[in-house]
Amino acid sequence: MGQLLCQSLQATLQSYAPNVAKRQDSSYVVPPAPSPEALAPFVSALAPLRRIIKPKLYGIENVPERGALLVGNHTLWGVFDLALLGPEFIDRKIVVRGLADHFHFKVPLHRDAITAMGAVPGTRDNVRELMRRGDNILVFPGGAREVAKRKGEKYQLIWKNRIGFALMAIEGRYPIIPFASLGIEDALDIVLDTENPVLAPARIFAKKFLDAEALPIVRGVGPLPIPRPDRLYFWFGEPISTLEYDGVANEESARDLRARTAAAIEGGLDFLQAEREHDPERSLLRRILGSGSEA
Repeated sequence: MGQLLCQSLQATLQSYAPNVAKRQDSSYVVPPAPSPEALAPFVSALAPLRRIIKPKLYGIENVPERGALLVGNHTLWGVFDLALLGPEFIDRKIVVRGLADHFHFKVPLHRDAITAMGAVPGTRDNVRELMRRGDNILVFPGGAREVAKRKGEKYQLIWKNRIGFALMAIEGRYPIIPFASLGIEDALDIVLDTENPVLAPARIFAKKFLDAEALPIVRGVGPLPIPRPDRLYFWFGEPISTLEYDGVANEESARDLRARTAAAIEGGLDFLQAEREHDPERSLLRRILGSGSEA
């Protein structure tokens, strides 16, 4: 599985490399969106895992082909559910440009990989350019802090005082598609979170060299940091229009939009938890045997 994923990512990088900007600096130019065809090797490599996990989606029809800001909850470690959500978009010919924290672009190879997948550094200038092009944009207001959850913070939105996504949506008159992801934080257990003194060196390193949060130590399959094969669930809510703000992006309007968006996401998480309780294919065995209702 790992070898297939690496091979597919290498193929994607090679096909997209001429258009990839290597550094985020004053001369940075937002690269064009990768085509679904360029991302096909990534989708193919994940096909076996998708058959096992069998992600279940609700409201995916609310995601347009272009011109929306997708805002959701960032889950523990922030990568496993995104790897399975991406192919769902690509299958539907929907390309989504992710906004990534700056530290991602400080790591060689990783930087190139996420750029090849369509991600850009999360600056306001870059967001304006993506909106000018009419691209779909994906953002997690919780950022690195929400990825590095502590014990007892399962599925919580940890947005601090961030309102940037709301300001940009109002300014660009972009509708917001709230979305929720459920499953990964039940498939991983936090062994040590970053409040533990044992991880003090990791906190110092991450802050000094990456300006980022250190990740907690987790376990899933046995002692490994690999999620148990629990089913993943995704919910996409109805668009939240920003036209009523008439392009006036101030703190008051942004906080109102932020509150509406957060409430929608939390409602989506509640909905997914209720649906999961009655899902006949929640168990791995039932999914493997192909019994129960279709996703």
